[in-house]
Amino acid sequence: MIRPYLKVTKPGIIMGNLISVAGGFFMAARGQIDWSLMWATVLGLSLVVASGCAINNCIDRDIDARMQRTRSRVTVTGELSGRAAFIYGLVLGVIGFAILAIFTNAVALSFGVLGYVVYVGLYSLYMKRKSVYGTLVGSLSGAVPPVVGYCAVTGQFDAGAAILLLMFSLWQMPHSYAIAIFRYNDYAAANIPVLPVAESIAKAKRQIVLYIAVFCLVTTLLPLSGYTGLTFMAVSCATSLWWLVMAFNGFYRGAEEKGWARRVFVLSIITITAISVTMALDFKAVPEALLVLNS
Repeated sequence: MIRPYLKVTKPGIIMGNLISVAGGFFMAARGQIDWSLMWATVLGLSLVVASGCAINNCIDRDIDARMQRTRSRVTVTGELSGRAAFIYGLVLGVIGFAILAIFTNAVALSFGVLGYVVYVGLYSLYMKRKSVYGTLVGSLSGAVPPVVGYCAVTGQFDAGAAILLLMFSLWQMPHSYAIAIFRYNDYAAANIPVLPVAESIAKAKRQIVLYIAVFCLVTTLLPLSGYTGLTFMAVSCATSLWWLVMAFNGFYRGAEEKGWARRVFVLSIITITAISVTMALDFKAVPEALLVLNS
Protein backbone atom coordinates (compact mmCIF):
# COMPACT_ATOMS: atom_id res chain seq x y z
CA MET A 1 0.00 0.00 0.00
CA ILE A 2 2.90 2.37 0.77
CA ARG A 3 4.82 1.48 -2.41
CA PRO A 4 2.70 3.42 -4.95
CA TYR A 5 2.71 6.51 -2.73
CA LEU A 6 6.49 6.33 -2.55
CA LYS A 7 6.99 5.73 -6.26
CA VAL A 8 4.73 8.60 -7.36
CA THR A 9 7.06 11.08 -5.63
CA LYS A 10 10.05 10.01 -7.80
CA PRO A 11 12.60 9.32 -5.01
CA GLY A 12 15.55 9.58 -7.40
CA ILE A 13 14.66 13.17 -8.25
CA ILE A 14 14.20 14.00 -4.57
CA MET A 15 17.65 12.60 -3.74
CA GLY A 16 19.30 14.62 -6.50
CA ASN A 17 17.65 17.78 -5.22
CA LEU A 18 18.73 17.01 -1.65
CA ILE A 19 22.37 16.99 -2.70
CA SER A 20 22.06 20.37 -4.42
CA VAL A 21 20.06 22.04 -1.63
CA ALA A 22 22.62 20.83 0.92
CA GLY A 23 25.43 22.16 -1.28
CA GLY A 24 23.85 25.61 -1.41
CA PHE A 25 23.13 25.57 2.33
CA PHE A 26 26.62 24.56 3.45
CA MET A 27 28.31 26.97 1.05
CA ALA A 28 26.26 29.86 2.45
CA ALA A 29 26.75 28.73 6.07
CA ARG A 30 30.56 28.83 5.67
CA GLY A 31 31.07 26.45 8.58
CA GLN A 32 28.59 28.13 10.93
CA ILE A 33 25.88 25.49 10.56
CA ASP A 34 22.48 25.80 12.19
CA TRP A 35 21.54 22.12 12.06
CA SER A 36 17.88 22.64 12.94
CA LEU A 37 17.57 25.13 10.07
CA MET A 38 19.39 22.75 7.74
CA TRP A 39 17.11 19.79 8.50
CA ALA A 40 14.00 21.97 8.25
CA THR A 41 15.14 23.27 4.85
CA VAL A 42 15.95 19.79 3.57
CA LEU A 43 12.69 18.30 4.84
CA GLY A 44 10.51 21.18 3.68
CA LEU A 45 12.00 21.29 0.19
CA SER A 46 11.93 17.49 -0.13
CA LEU A 47 8.19 17.49 0.56
CA VAL A 48 7.67 20.33 -1.92
CA VAL A 49 9.61 18.42 -4.61
CA ALA A 50 7.70 15.22 -3.78
CA SER A 51 4.44 17.16 -4.11
CA GLY A 52 5.43 18.53 -7.51
CA CYS A 53 6.43 15.06 -8.74
CA ALA A 54 3.17 13.48 -7.55
CA ILE A 55 1.02 16.11 -9.23
CA ASN A 56 3.19 15.96 -12.37
CA ASN A 57 2.53 12.20 -12.55
CA CYS A 58 -1.18 12.94 -12.26
CA ILE A 59 -1.05 15.52 -15.06
CA ASP A 60 1.11 13.35 -17.34
CA ARG A 61 -0.94 10.14 -17.20
CA ASP A 62 -1.95 10.35 -20.88
CA ILE A 63 1.53 10.92 -22.28
CA ASP A 64 3.17 8.54 -19.78
CA ALA A 65 0.98 5.75 -21.15
CA ARG A 66 2.56 6.26 -24.60
CA MET A 67 6.18 6.19 -23.42
CA GLN A 68 7.97 2.91 -22.78
CA ARG A 69 9.97 4.18 -19.81
CA THR A 70 6.91 5.66 -18.04
CA ARG A 71 4.08 3.31 -18.92
CA SER A 72 4.68 1.35 -15.69
CA ARG A 73 4.18 4.39 -13.46
CA VAL A 74 1.58 3.80 -10.77
CA THR A 75 -0.71 6.51 -12.11
CA VAL A 76 -0.74 4.77 -15.50
CA THR A 77 -1.15 1.18 -14.27
CA GLY A 78 -3.92 2.16 -11.87
CA GLU A 79 -2.06 1.23 -8.68
CA LEU A 80 -2.74 4.82 -7.64
CA SER A 81 -5.63 6.81 -9.06
CA GLY A 82 -5.12 10.27 -10.47
CA ARG A 83 -7.35 11.70 -7.76
CA ALA A 84 -5.37 9.99 -4.99
CA ALA A 85 -2.06 11.19 -6.47
CA PHE A 86 -3.39 14.75 -6.71
CA ILE A 87 -4.67 14.85 -3.12
CA TYR A 88 -1.49 13.22 -1.85
CA GLY A 89 0.56 15.80 -3.74
CA LEU A 90 -1.46 18.67 -2.30
CA VAL A 91 -1.00 17.39 1.25
CA LEU A 92 2.75 17.01 0.78
CA GLY A 93 2.95 20.51 -0.71
CA VAL A 94 1.00 22.13 2.13
CA ILE A 95 3.23 20.48 4.76
CA GLY A 96 6.43 21.26 2.85
CA PHE A 97 5.61 24.92 2.30
CA ALA A 98 4.46 25.24 5.92
CA ILE A 99 7.84 23.96 7.14
CA LEU A 100 9.70 26.39 4.88
CA ALA A 101 7.45 29.27 6.00
CA ILE A 102 7.87 28.54 9.70
CA PHE A 103 11.54 27.60 9.90
CA THR A 104 13.31 29.43 7.04
CA ASN A 105 12.59 32.91 5.66
CA ALA A 106 10.57 34.75 3.06
CA VAL A 107 13.28 34.64 0.38
CA ALA A 108 13.79 30.87 0.61
CA LEU A 109 10.04 30.30 0.70
CA SER A 110 9.51 32.56 -2.32
CA PHE A 111 12.01 30.61 -4.41
CA GLY A 112 10.36 27.36 -3.33
CA VAL A 113 7.02 28.73 -4.50
CA LEU A 114 8.56 29.99 -7.75
CA GLY A 115 10.06 26.60 -8.58
CA TYR A 116 6.82 24.82 -7.75
CA VAL A 117 4.60 27.12 -9.83
CA VAL A 118 6.96 26.94 -12.81
CA TYR A 119 7.22 23.13 -12.67
CA VAL A 120 3.62 22.19 -11.92
CA GLY A 121 1.84 25.08 -13.57
CA LEU A 122 3.80 26.51 -16.47
CA TYR A 123 5.92 23.49 -17.43
CA SER A 124 3.73 20.44 -16.72
CA LEU A 125 0.39 21.91 -17.76
CA TYR A 126 1.48 23.77 -20.88
CA MET A 127 5.11 24.20 -22.02
CA LYS A 128 6.10 20.52 -21.93
CA ARG A 129 3.27 19.65 -24.32
CA LYS A 130 3.17 22.73 -26.52
CA SER A 131 6.57 24.33 -26.93
CA VAL A 132 10.14 23.44 -27.81
CA TYR A 133 11.09 25.94 -25.10
CA GLY A 134 9.57 23.73 -22.40
CA THR A 135 13.02 22.46 -21.44
CA LEU A 136 14.26 26.01 -20.97
CA VAL A 137 11.32 26.91 -18.75
CA GLY A 138 11.65 23.68 -16.78
CA SER A 139 15.35 24.37 -16.19
CA LEU A 140 14.41 27.28 -13.93
CA SER A 141 12.46 25.05 -11.54
CA GLY A 142 15.29 22.52 -11.55
CA ALA A 143 17.75 25.22 -10.49
CA VAL A 144 15.72 26.37 -7.47
CA PRO A 145 16.79 23.81 -4.77
CA PRO A 146 20.39 25.04 -4.24
CA VAL A 147 19.09 28.62 -4.20
CA VAL A 148 16.54 27.72 -1.51
CA GLY A 149 19.31 26.11 0.54
CA TYR A 150 21.56 29.14 0.12
CA CYS A 151 18.83 31.71 0.86
CA ALA A 152 17.64 29.78 3.92
CA VAL A 153 20.98 30.75 5.46
CA THR A 154 21.52 34.25 4.06
CA GLY A 155 17.93 35.49 3.94
CA GLN A 156 18.71 37.39 0.74
CA PHE A 157 19.16 36.88 -2.99
CA ASP A 158 22.72 38.03 -3.54
CA ALA A 159 25.51 37.38 -6.02
CA GLY A 160 26.11 33.87 -4.70
CA ALA A 161 22.46 32.92 -5.11
CA ALA A 162 22.37 34.41 -8.62
CA ILE A 163 25.43 32.37 -9.67
CA LEU A 164 23.84 29.18 -8.31
CA LEU A 165 20.58 29.88 -10.16
CA LEU A 166 22.39 30.49 -13.45
CA MET A 167 24.77 27.58 -13.01
CA PHE A 168 22.12 24.98 -12.23
CA SER A 169 19.78 26.31 -14.95
CA LEU A 170 22.53 25.93 -17.54
CA TRP A 171 23.30 22.40 -16.31
CA GLN A 172 19.66 21.34 -16.80
CA MET A 173 19.71 22.01 -20.54
CA PRO A 174 22.35 19.52 -21.83
CA HIS A 175 21.25 17.03 -19.17
CA SER A 176 17.66 17.16 -20.48
CA TYR A 177 18.61 17.21 -24.17
CA ALA A 178 20.77 14.11 -23.67
CA ILE A 179 17.78 12.29 -22.17
CA ALA A 180 15.60 13.43 -25.07
CA ILE A 181 18.09 12.00 -27.57
CA PHE A 182 18.50 8.53 -26.06
CA ARG A 183 14.75 8.45 -25.31
CA TYR A 184 13.90 9.91 -28.73
CA ASN A 185 11.34 7.23 -29.63
CA ASP A 186 9.45 7.76 -26.37
CA TYR A 187 9.17 11.51 -26.82
CA ALA A 188 8.17 11.11 -30.46
CA ALA A 189 5.49 8.56 -29.54
CA ALA A 190 4.05 10.93 -26.92
CA ASN A 191 4.31 13.89 -29.32
CA ILE A 192 6.33 15.94 -26.84
CA PRO A 193 8.12 18.78 -28.69
CA VAL A 194 11.57 18.48 -27.13
CA LEU A 195 14.33 19.91 -29.33
CA PRO A 196 15.60 16.63 -30.88
CA VAL A 197 12.04 15.67 -31.89
CA ALA A 198 10.68 19.09 -32.82
CA GLU A 199 13.72 20.20 -34.79
CA SER A 200 16.62 17.76 -35.05
CA ILE A 201 19.11 15.68 -33.10
CA ALA A 202 21.92 17.56 -34.86
CA LYS A 203 20.67 20.88 -33.48
CA ALA A 204 20.28 19.37 -30.01
CA LYS A 205 23.88 18.14 -30.14
CA ARG A 206 25.11 21.64 -30.99
CA GLN A 207 23.03 23.08 -28.16
CA ILE A 208 24.45 20.52 -25.72
CA VAL A 209 28.01 21.61 -26.52
CA LEU A 210 27.08 25.30 -26.27
CA TYR A 211 25.34 24.98 -22.91
CA ILE A 212 28.13 22.86 -21.40
CA ALA A 213 30.75 25.38 -22.58
CA VAL A 214 28.86 28.27 -20.93
CA PHE A 215 28.30 26.13 -17.83
CA CYS A 216 32.07 25.57 -17.59
CA LEU A 217 32.61 29.33 -17.55
CA VAL A 218 29.85 30.08 -15.06
CA THR A 219 31.11 27.53 -12.51
CA THR A 220 34.33 29.54 -12.23
CA LEU A 221 32.36 32.54 -10.95
CA LEU A 222 31.98 30.97 -7.48
CA PRO A 223 35.73 30.73 -6.79
CA LEU A 224 36.49 33.95 -8.68
CA SER A 225 33.95 35.78 -6.52
CA GLY A 226 35.40 34.28 -3.37
CA TYR A 227 32.52 31.98 -2.42
CA THR A 228 34.56 28.78 -2.86
CA GLY A 229 38.23 27.88 -2.98
CA LEU A 230 40.78 26.32 -5.29
CA THR A 231 39.57 22.78 -4.64
CA PHE A 232 36.15 23.69 -6.03
CA MET A 233 37.82 25.36 -9.01
CA ALA A 234 39.85 22.21 -9.72
CA VAL A 235 36.91 19.82 -9.35
CA SER A 236 34.47 21.97 -11.33
CA CYS A 237 36.93 22.53 -14.17
CA ALA A 238 37.96 18.86 -14.33
CA THR A 239 34.43 17.45 -14.34
CA SER A 240 32.84 20.07 -16.60
CA LEU A 241 35.68 19.92 -19.14
CA TRP A 242 35.44 16.11 -19.14
CA TRP A 243 31.73 16.56 -19.80
CA LEU A 244 32.48 19.01 -22.62
CA VAL A 245 34.97 16.62 -24.25
CA MET A 246 32.36 13.87 -24.12
CA ALA A 247 29.86 16.21 -25.78
CA PHE A 248 32.30 16.93 -28.63
CA ASN A 249 32.73 13.18 -29.14
CA GLY A 250 29.19 13.12 -30.52
CA PHE A 251 30.42 14.84 -33.68
CA TYR A 252 32.87 12.11 -34.63
CA ARG A 253 31.87 10.30 -37.78
CA GLY A 254 30.25 7.01 -36.91
CA ALA A 255 29.41 7.99 -33.32
CA GLU A 256 26.36 6.07 -32.10
CA GLU A 257 23.99 8.82 -31.01
CA LYS A 258 21.94 7.10 -28.33
CA GLY A 259 24.95 5.54 -26.65
CA TRP A 260 26.77 8.88 -26.79
CA ALA A 261 23.75 10.71 -25.33
CA ARG A 262 23.52 8.22 -22.49
CA ARG A 263 27.18 8.81 -21.64
CA VAL A 264 26.62 12.58 -21.70
CA PHE A 265 23.69 12.08 -19.34
CA VAL A 266 25.73 9.96 -16.91
CA LEU A 267 28.53 12.53 -16.93
CA SER A 268 26.02 15.29 -16.23
CA ILE A 269 25.03 13.48 -13.01
CA ILE A 270 28.66 12.96 -12.02
CA THR A 271 29.47 16.62 -12.73
CA ILE A 272 26.63 18.20 -10.77
CA THR A 273 27.06 15.79 -7.84
CA ALA A 274 30.79 16.50 -7.61
CA ILE A 275 30.18 20.25 -7.82
CA SER A 276 27.41 20.20 -5.20
CA VAL A 277 29.50 18.18 -2.75
CA THR A 278 32.63 20.24 -3.32
CA MET A 279 30.94 23.62 -2.87
CA ALA A 280 29.53 22.33 0.42
CA LEU A 281 33.03 21.46 1.64
CA ASP A 282 35.25 24.09 0.01
CA PHE A 283 33.40 27.23 1.10
CA LYS A 284 35.18 30.50 1.81
CA ALA A 285 34.29 33.67 3.65
CA VAL A 286 32.74 36.14 1.21
CA PRO A 287 35.02 39.14 0.53
CA GLU A 288 34.16 42.24 2.55
CA ALA A 289 33.47 44.22 -0.64
CA LEU A 290 30.75 41.75 -1.65
CA LEU A 291 29.21 41.85 1.80
CA VAL A 292 28.97 45.64 1.58
CA LEU A 293 27.59 45.47 -1.96
CA ASN A 294 24.90 42.96 -0.97
CA SER A 295 23.90 44.71 2.26
